[in-house]
Amino acid sequence: MTRRTWKVVGGIAALSFSVLPGVPAGADGGPPDVAGADLVSLSDRGGELRFRFREDGRGDGVEPGALRFIATPEPGGVVPGDAAFGFLGAPGTPVWSLGRVSAGLPAIDTTGLSGRVTLELAGVDGPGSFAAYRLSAWGRPELLLDSDGPRSVVLPRGRLGGLVWMFGAPGDYRVTLRAAVGASRDEVTYRVTVPGRSVTAPPAASSAPNRPTAAIAGTATNGGAAGEVGNGRKVIADGHVDMGPQLDGGSLVIRLKDDTVTPPVWRELSDVVLKVGDKALIDVPDGDGYAFLGGAGDRVYLLPQSQQAGIVWPGWNTQHESMVAGTRGDVAWQLTGVAGPGAVKLFLSGSFGAPEVVFDSAKGLPQQLAVAPNTHAHGNWAFTKAGVYRLTVRMTATTTGGKSVSDTRTLTFAVGDSTETPAGESGETGDDGETGDGETGDGETGDGGTGDGETGDGGTGDGETGDGGTGTSGDLARTGVDVMTIGAGGVLLLAVGTAAVLGTRRRRSAPTHSS
Repeated sequence: MTRRTWKVVGGIAALSFSVLPGVPAGADGGPPDVAGADLVSLSDRGGELRFRFREDGRGDGVEPGALRFIATPEPGGVVPGDAAFGFLGAPGTPVWSLGRVSAGLPAIDTTGLSGRVTLELAGVDGPGSFAAYRLSAWGRPELLLDSDGPRSVVLPRGRLGGLVWMFGAPGDYRVTLRAAVGASRDEVTYRVTVPGRSVTAPPAASSAPNRPTAAIAGTATNGGAAGEVGNGRKVIADGHVDMGPQLDGGSLVIRLKDDTVTPPVWRELSDVVLKVGDKALIDVPDGDGYAFLGGAGDRVYLLPQSQQAGIVWPGWNTQHESMVAGTRGDVAWQLTGVAGPGAVKLFLSGSFGAPEVVFDSAKGLPQQLAVAPNTHAHGNWAFTKAGVYRLTVRMTATTTGGKSVSDTRTLTFAVGDSTETPAGESGETGDDGETGDGETGDGETGDGGTGDGETGDGGTGDGETGDGGTGTSGDLARTGVDVMTIGAGGVLLLAVGTAAVLGTRRRRSAPTHSS
């Protein structure tokens, strides 16, 4: 039996996927992972309509009816008072989700079709209700299918990301979908096990202002692979990267894990510029919750919490093998300085839409995030103006021998299509040794010249949008666990990608419907 598990902390669960005995695994021989996958992929091969599941978003995929999917063992959250989520049931009631929403929600892919498709919920057999919906970039839901509501939807040709499958109670489900394009039809039954137990609501957490805590750790996957240390300058404009500490000769060193190459490599921060193009421009939404970004309708550059093709996807992790084996306790990550034309904001999209700010350069520095051991996480990075930004970051850890070690480095972003990437950075402070003196180093002396680095390797997808579709996502990097809770002002949040929502649903009996 193959099994992949993530730890539960503070009443919130990261996703656990398993492959049950006798049930085929995913396309790569491992368990089916829905994060960023094409959960529902439809293609027309020789006039024959077919359902497929594509774990890595590439290739022909596998027959979904041959797989067993395992949902979160704990409720994903509770229904908020927001009327937009009324289809999920009464506020305060728990539900269970298929997929680690913060790791990247799955998608419906219809790019292999010649036109629109009618997707029907032909039947649901299980102990609770079922709903499928999509989340917008700012976390607003679009209901697609509901065992207690609409049973069919017409979808355009394209790749529709942000898909959430929600279940009303623990148990085994058989979700039967039927698709039709003209006279061509296909039907498949997804088998989903929800191994959770009923929990009314997650407990609250608290911490001091500007000191939120990353509280969910996960077993190391590719987020912590040792890899080689890369050489030479590189500009990365697309694909997955993680900043994280390593122990190197007994000293702490902050490096950047580059997943845009195969195999991944760790790079010195001074060798990397993260390029943020105009594709990342987005309008600030209405609502007081986003006032820290500017006024409604203002344009900001946003690197979202969930991966999007054509945009670099920076995260952070404490999963390097040297850290897992050689340190104990949390890693303290400080933002100690920002040099740039505007403000930098790092925030998490919390449960049902409320953003939680981690770092805000418009306020006093330093600011600090405590990152739990063996954690991989992503957030939303916002830049208010185009230009070059240099973020001075400091990380501090405690070795298993009790020694406090730290390092201060500079992470560089070039924001805007017209912004030239700076040449080689100088002023890296190197290892600080034992902490206690409070020195952070300036790390800010890059010369601002033009760079010669190559662009990131991540593909941008084929861009087919068809009848209002969103286009394919390209080759998105597979990553490890990145669910985290933030304790600030007594609020416990679950990161959900750029979408600010974790759907929840009342526990009701779901009738089986067939036609």
